[in-house]
This record gives sequence, structure tokens and C-alpha cells, in this order.
Amino acid sequence: MQPDQSPDPHPLALYVHWPFCVSKCPYCDFNSHVRDGVDQAAWLQALLADLAHEAAALPDRRLASIFFGGGTPSLMPPATVAAIIEAACNHWPPTANIEITLEANPSSVEAARFADIAAAGVNRVSLGVQALHDDALAFLERAHGVDEALAALDVAQRHFARVSFDLIYARPGQSLSAWEAELTRALSFGTEHLSLYQLTIEPGTRFATLAAKGQLTLPDADLSADLFETTQVLTRAAGLPLYEVSNHARPGAESRHNLTYWRYRDYAGIGPGAHGRRGGMATVRRKKPENWIAAVDRNGHGIEREDALTPDERVTEALVMGLRMREGVDLARIATLGERPIDAVVRPDAVTLLARQGLLARDGDRLALTPAGIPVLDAVLREIAV
Repeated sequence: MQPDQSPDPHPLALYVHWPFCVSKCPYCDFNSHVRDGVDQAAWLQALLADLAHEAAALPDRRLASIFFGGGTPSLMPPATVAAIIEAACNHWPPTANIEITLEANPSSVEAARFADIAAAGVNRVSLGVQALHDDALAFLERAHGVDEALAALDVAQRHFARVSFDLIYARPGQSLSAWEAELTRALSFGTEHLSLYQLTIEPGTRFATLAAKGQLTLPDADLSADLFETTQVLTRAAGLPLYEVSNHARPGAESRHNLTYWRYRDYAGIGPGAHGRRGGMATVRRKKPENWIAAVDRNGHGIEREDALTPDERVTEALVMGLRMREGVDLARIATLGERPIDAVVRPDAVTLLARQGLLARDGDRLALTPAGIPVLDAVLREIAV
């Protein structure tokens, strides 16, 4: 199969992966690494080369968002951030309202860089607060305490027009009333966006080892469902309703970068382990930092694989990503991606049954999960998949 060469009228998103962290969190399965030292000049040049390769493969496009993720990209020198932003906007003319996000740990050391990071061009920051109790932060092995995190949040709100932060809930031993109090406090800080994740045990993590030994037990299904429902009630009342399974925002303050993923539009990914989608092609960069930078030196880019997606793969990806959103998916567009009739995108009998059960809603070509269906997204996808 040849890649789809037809122009995408939508602007691009750019993801930049910085793989380094001060320490590895026990729940994290992201591509993050602890290193004693980083050659900052070499890393900047490699990222710029990887970026130039993607720009050549995606000509004549506009740039709607840049997202610095990791790892801990707030450990990047602000000059590196500025150079990447400048290069990206030289390769692709930016939209007037370009969103430039950087993930940051809420430590005093990193907060001290926020002014310089804002001056570099970042206009949105996402803080990994994770919990508002010191004992919970110790359990999650975070390097910061609550007071330090809230001080960093205050600094962020003074330097960035748009601020989000993350919390992890459904922690072992966490009661419904405790989460209600914690989330109420989180909402009181007035950020425009919150990412609220139920703790999951990911393969290969230290928490997975503890769970296998019976030393870590998460809340049962009933309590997890109650925690999720309480989350929806409180965030709606505060004006930050759910717009994606784990993300809540004031209307208009959604992460435009992440919407590109969930709406299954083209995005470029550079840096170790970064994924991309362009014109029906899937790109994957080499994962280990040393292997990625060696590949850039050798080839001018860090790509490990570049595969043309089949129509079936594109349908599956578009459904899996799109049904995460409250707005749902456009079945007609997915049918075009899959080179099939609309009725062959999902199983009509399964959609009808799940709609009767109150888990799905269909309005013409638009298919979306109901509030009752969102917590059982995976089960719904298994039922409707062709």
C-alpha cells in the first residue's frame, strides 16, 4: 500500500520528546531515563536535525501546536526550548493562536526557570503535581512535597496564560471522601485544565512487580466507578467538564495539541521513542536515547520504523482515539480512511444494542459514548469493532 499523498487541510501538531528525568517513578511506563550528564549542545543539534527531516517530509503545512513531553522537558535549558520553537516556526508557518505546551515537574528548581521558559515562547504549562497529600507523593516517589508543588503552581500561573496540572487518584487505600476533598482543593486553584488519571498498573513498572507479589492493591471496580463519577460531578460543577476520558477543561481551554491526536490528524514526533502520523504513515523513533542520537548522527534522523498503515489499521486507530472524547467520532470520515461504507466501520447490531443500554449515542454519522459508557470504553470498543 502506498501512503496517502492527498493534502490534509488541518494544521500540524509537533511533539518533542525529552527523555531525561531526575528519577524514575514506580508507576511510569513512559520512555524516560536517568542519566548522570547530558551533552546539551549535542542534543539540541540532534533534535534540530530530526525536526528538519520531518519538515522535509511534511512540506506546505501550518503549525498549530508544539508539545514538549517526556521525561521531564522542564529540565531542558530554556535556550534549547527557544531554538526548537524558532526552528519549527521557520519550517512551518505557525497559526495565529499557536499553542506551545511544556510539561514540568513542580519543583522549586524547575519553577525558577519558568520566566525564561515563557520568554522562550512557551504559552502553556502542564505540571505533574500528581497528589495534594505528602504521604501520597511519597508513595508515588515524587521528588516534591505539596507546599513546593503549590508554590510552583503559583509561579506558573504568574508566567503562563494557560496552566494545567495532573493528579493521580484511585490510589491504594484512598476513600471516596478523601478524593472528593482533594479534588475540591485542586479545583479551587482556578486552572483552566486538569488531567485526572486513575492509577493503573503498567507492565514493566516497579508497581507491577509489587502488585504481582500482592504488595499493592488498587481500589475495587465499584469504588473505582464511584471515584470516577464523583470526579465528573465535581468538575462539571466547577465549570471544567470532561472532554476526554481523563481530561477536563473550561470550554475553549482544551489541549489543542492532544485534540490533534484524538481527532486523528497529522502530527510530527521527534526525539527518542516519539511517534508520528503523516499522510497514512506511522513513524516511530528509536527509543533509547543513545541509540536515537547515534541514528541522527548517522542518518540525519532518528526514525526506527516508517510504515504505511492499512485501511483497517487507520479505522481502528481513529475509533480508539476518537471515542475517548465526549464529542465522539465522525463515522463518514473514518469510512473514508478505511475505504469502506459507513455501515462497515462499526457493527450496527452492537451499536444498536449498546445504545439501548445507554452506553452509546448515535446522531447521523456522529457516534459518541454517553457518560455511562465512558468508564467502560475498552469494553465498548471490543463490542463494536468490525
